Amino acid sequence: MANTSPDAGAGWPQGYGGAVFDSLPSTNAAALAADGPIWIMAHQQTAGRGRRARSWDSPRGNLYASLCLHPHDPPAQMALRSFAAALALRGALIAAGVAGDVITLKWPNDVLLSGRKVAGILLESSPRGALACLAIGFGVNLATHPDLGAVDVGATPPTSVLRETGLTIAPEVFLTHLAASYALREAQFAQSGFAPLRADFLAHAARIGEVITARLGAGAAHTGRYETIDETGNLILTTAAGRMAIAAADVFFG
Repeated sequence: MANTSPDAGAGWPQGYGGAVFDSLPSTNAAALAADGPIWIMAHQQTAGRGRRARSWDSPRGNLYASLCLHPHDPPAQMALRSFAAALALRGALIAAGVAGDVITLKWPNDVLLSGRKVAGILLESSPRGALACLAIGFGVNLATHPDLGAVDVGATPPTSVLRETGLTIAPEVFLTHLAASYALREAQFAQSGFAPLRADFLAHAARIGEVITARLGAGAAHTGRYETIDETGNLILTTAAGRMAIAAADVFFG
């Protein structure tokens, strides 16, 4: 469980701490208990989790990292950092040598390589008075990916950076790319708000203009044309019943 620190002289962004552990139950859980801004990475997770309390398989060789921030924004504004995170992850992949034209962003929080899921992002918050923490968790399949049989029927099939590109990237090296890329996006968000993030996300959005299905947590599903993302981050679908704004859902491609 002993930790080390990332190499601050190799592109690490100023103002951000970092801790690298051999193993943790969950980097998001550790980040929620931390004083940030700080990145927490583990080479292995024993209780990793994804959206909707799904487990996240965490073999060695991939990236498992979470950023703890203490923003003073209202919850809806804090949640928009999922777009900053997705764009930062795209930037980190490019910095690591992946061609930008094969990287697309799946609303609300997945990153795709050649149409397959290579990474997921999970935002969680914990109220702690003036130090309320936002944890932004990243799981990136650098070396391996789950078996197709382990994902939901109809879900985007998984892949890894190694499988799609042949690149071997050490998790700690990728963490430095990600930390630097996220720092730029966080500064952009602080200075200019959501508009530039929204424009950049839409420029790289997977399946925009196509028919997709959004499945809500309660079991309802809506199928329609993916038109855009609005100024509050909602997915906008044009369905048979009309135009619909969806705040949270799992998206399935037809």
